[in-house]
Amino acid sequence: MRRLGLIVAVVAIGLTIGGYVFFNGERKVPIRYRTASVDRGAVVSIVSATGTINPVVSVQVGTQVSGMIKSLHADFNSRVKAGDTVATIDPEPFKARRDQAASNLEMARSNVARAKVDLAQRRRELDRVQSLIAQQFVSQNDVDVALTNHQSAEAQVKVSEAQVRQAEAALNSADLDLKYTTIKSPVDGIVVARNVEVGQTVASSFATPNLFLIALDLTKMQVDTNVSESDIGGISEGKEASFTVDAYPGVRFSGAIRQVRLAPINIQNVVTYNVVVGVDNRDLRLKPGMTANVSIVVAHKDQVLKIPNAALRFTPPHTDRGDHAAGESQPVKPGQVVSERPAPASEPNGQARRIWMLTETGELEPMIVQTGISDGLSTEVTAGPVAEGDPVVVGIETGKVDRRSGDLPPGFGSGQRRSSRDRGL
Repeated sequence: MRRLGLIVAVVAIGLTIGGYVFFNGERKVPIRYRTASVDRGAVVSIVSATGTINPVVSVQVGTQVSGMIKSLHADFNSRVKAGDTVATIDPEPFKARRDQAASNLEMARSNVARAKVDLAQRRRELDRVQSLIAQQFVSQNDVDVALTNHQSAEAQVKVSEAQVRQAEAALNSADLDLKYTTIKSPVDGIVVARNVEVGQTVASSFATPNLFLIALDLTKMQVDTNVSESDIGGISEGKEASFTVDAYPGVRFSGAIRQVRLAPINIQNVVTYNVVVGVDNRDLRLKPGMTANVSIVVAHKDQVLKIPNAALRFTPPHTDRGDHAAGESQPVKPGQVVSERPAPASEPNGQARRIWMLTETGELEPMIVQTGISDGLSTEVTAGPVAEGDPVVVGIETGKVDRRSGDLPPGFGSGQRRSSRDRGL
């Protein structure tokens, strides 16, 4: 009986210790990783930017003379041809100036005729005294005076002729000013903007005023967009581009890069470059000034291995702690990570990145792969020990934990234990 009692006591103590460990011991929840498969397909690397739609060629029509706008012959959206009159400045002041210049020219020509008559008279006087000096009927002084008067008359003729040319130039200038009062379109196009009204006075003293803005051809438009210096390296002329505008939701317009301008644009220490995208606008749906959200195709590859970008960002939990809650970053136990497999030699432009894969036994296995272009969601794998369909780790599952199992994060287990004792477990 004593032995039987001793055995029962030992069993009771064992059950007590086992029950305490079962209900109060720390039990860790196994880590569950989220995975995604290595896929094969197309990867399109895109640079996004915002730009403005403008005509390829637009001409600002101004005036070279100052005056009051007398009439307008073109308005917004008017189609004009080269040489068509678009506006007229009051010509009366310029006609008066032209008449005055013409009168000055007639006066200058009359002065020339008078100077030539005087020159002829001085020439006869000089000939007379030169014939009399041989007979000593006149003195040498008379000859000198006659010669001086003749030379002065010749000079006066030249001055008068110069005044005629000056008057002609003034008349030509007045004619031009009068001609400029009729403002004509320099190109065939459409009037995009009209900045004056009838009766308004324009002045061209310091800068040519902008009266009209004429677009040469609205069927050919361009998108002027700014691309940051970090993205400009993959952009070159001829690359495909697409964009959307708010006026046509869901409609994507296509184009191609026509020019990458070398002049840098520095705004608040941010350097950008102007990239011009050519667009066909035969249906005239695109209007000047619209804001375009541009996507430029930097690189495009078909049927390549690709992995989710989340796999490149994933970092396994650290190993210096052993008490992580379920749903948090759990420790990786020693021996759970197998040896790292490096990637073979790859393209010179590839970038070495580390990813993690799950083995059949649930262990994490790091691998080094070479990556290529990315579309923001997936990244091309140019080389590495991965194949299509391989599972790569993209994160840790953070689903809800069954409280009845007692597997609660640290800090919540004591309450569960008290409630268990309260239930008499």
